[in-house]
Amino acid sequence: MRRLILLRHAKTESDAPSGKDYDRRLDDRGREDAAAIGGWLVAQKLLPELAMVSRAVRAQQTWAIVADQIPADATQPRAVHLDELYSASPATMLALLRQAPSHPHMVLLIGHNPGLHELALGLSCSNGGSEHKPLPGNMPTAAVAVIDFAVKKWDDVAFGGGRLCQYMTPKLLKAPHGH
Repeated sequence: MRRLILLRHAKTESDAPSGKDYDRRLDDRGREDAAAIGGWLVAQKLLPELAMVSRAVRAQQTWAIVADQIPADATQPRAVHLDELYSASPATMLALLRQAPSHPHMVLLIGHNPGLHELALGLSCSNGGSEHKPLPGNMPTAAVAVIDFAVKKWDDVAFGGGRLCQYMTPKLLKAPHGH
């Protein structure tokens, strides 16, 4: 089995000082949400062995905050920073994922919408079955979709081949009964 954790970067400032979208940084809420989602990942024992992270500033900052939540005594994930994840299409992200070595069974991918949400939909949309959970119509900032694949290596991951097993957002974490 392979488990993919898709994480959209956390909330950002509306404009970067440089004027470039690539350079936008997390705002206060984004830093708080990234820490909360990182804590949730740890509590759920969703500790990736490999993190594939967009090189955009906001994705890098999100990863740094999430990585800080991982206990020092846990195995620390290897992080690869990829320019190709910025504004990537679902097909590009899938191609990058399929290049992952077979060793990590759990991979975290931090990227951007709309591609990340479209990837989550494409990977987890199947013919259903009683255990099939639909993905919500949106993937807000700092949202996480956890998708399982009954395959032996990442190269075998395909659209429609996954099962959404968990979905979390900072807003759901703050809900009265939590998730």
